Amino acid sequence: MKRALRSSLLLLTLALGACGNPPSGDTPGDATYPTHPITIVVTFPPGGGTDLLARRLGASLQEQFGQPVVVENRSGASGNIGARAVAESAPDGYTLLMVNSSFAINPGVYRNLGFAPKRDFAAVINVAFVPSVFVVPAASPLRTLDDARNTARPERPLPFASCGNGTPQHLAGEMLTRATGAPLQHVPYKGCGPALTDVVSGQVGMGIVTASSAAPLIAAGRLRALAVTSPQRSPLLPEVPTVAEQGVAGYALDQWHGLLAPAATPPAVVAKLNTTLARIMLRPDVQAALREQGFTPTTSSPRAFQDMINADIDRYTALTDAIGLRAD
Repeated sequence: MKRALRSSLLLLTLALGACGNPPSGDTPGDATYPTHPITIVVTFPPGGGTDLLARRLGASLQEQFGQPVVVENRSGASGNIGARAVAESAPDGYTLLMVNSSFAINPGVYRNLGFAPKRDFAAVINVAFVPSVFVVPAASPLRTLDDARNTARPERPLPFASCGNGTPQHLAGEMLTRATGAPLQHVPYKGCGPALTDVVSGQVGMGIVTASSAAPLIAAGRLRALAVTSPQRSPLLPEVPTVAEQGVAGYALDQWHGLLAPAATPPAVVAKLNTTLARIMLRPDVQAALREQGFTPTTSSPRAFQDMINADIDRYTALTDAIGLRAD
């Protein structure tokens, strides 16, 4: 509800701003942008949630701008290869980067990114959140997050499967341990799918995965959801309480998605992209389609998105330093 209100207020502000004086100093973003195709670089393989979101937004942008919008998958090194390519591209609004929270985690995991995440990009807009969820097999005796925490013992930590080392789901488990002292044992997998397979079969007693990937198995009765990691309940799993609701005050990890441009992209171009995408994100058909895929649609100003990214880089770097997580 709060996000929806903020989104509506943002759209009203953008609309009122469009009625005022145009920015001084003509740039390609004032009236003519875009005049040729736009490329959205996705740092993950085709078919995943970030890729599907980029393609949905790309199709809508193409309709609005009347110019082709091409989605290019450049995966590898947890997204660093694609991010580096965009950081080095021309700052003209024709090459954009679709990112999720891994962009803010990587600076604490990789010593040499090849780019400066706080300096080399201009935030455009935050478009969606996807919470993660703590799940157990349907036959598990664990019914609440407290049950899981009370089961874990220093001499017998509770294993939890995640979507991989350094993923938001991995850090969600580490955050719970640091907040409550519950000893958990991380079991990384190469993606949420393989992790879910072993949780459903009982090979691992608990999993932390994206809500979108777990929801069909929860609905089918093959998994039981204990808690979502977001600050508010997920519209996808409205009956599942948050971690914070279950006594872990201040706990929140909501995997965000958004678009970045290279640093020095003209402010008028960033503003035009932000305004157009904000209107797209508030369309009922777009919201309905994204919610079906497990996303919680949102909008933001460029400044608010940049502030969120920078804050997450700082807090995730502190966490990865504390647990000694390094990939190089």
